[in-house]
Amino acid sequence: MHEKRVGKAYMRELMGSLALYMVLLFAAIRWGRPMEEGVLRTLVLLSPMIGFGLALWAIARHFGRIDEYVRMRLLETVALAAAITAGLTFSYGFLETAGYPKLSMFTVWCVLCAATILVQLVRKLLDR
Repeated sequence: MHEKRVGKAYMRELMGSLALYMVLLFAAIRWGRPMEEGVLRTLVLLSPMIGFGLALWAIARHFGRIDEYVRMRLLETVALAAAITAGLTFSYGFLETAGYPKLSMFTVWCVLCAATILVQLVRKLLDR
C-alpha cells in the first residue's frame, strides 16, 4: 500500500516537472533562439532548467520516501550507470583527439539514461 502511494506521488511530481520542462523547452526554442543576444535571451534559453530542477526535487523526495532496500538498489544502479557513463565519455574524449566528431553535452545525459536502463535490466536478469 505504502509503495503504491509513494510511487503514484513520485510519478505525479516527476511527470508534472517534465511537462513543465517540455513547455519551457519549446518556448525557449521558439522565442529564445531568435532573440538578440543578451541577458534576457540567456534567461529564456535557460528557463527549461526550472522543470529540470523540479524533476531533481521530485527524485530527491522519492529517495526520502522509499524504504532502505529499494533506496540502496536504486543508488547502486545509478552509481553503476554513472561509472559506465564516465568510462564511455572519457573514452570518446580520447577519440575526439583522434579526429572523431565532437558531440554535444546533451549526449552525456542520453548515455546516462541508457546506462541506467541497461544496468536495471541486467540486474533484473541476474536476480532471477
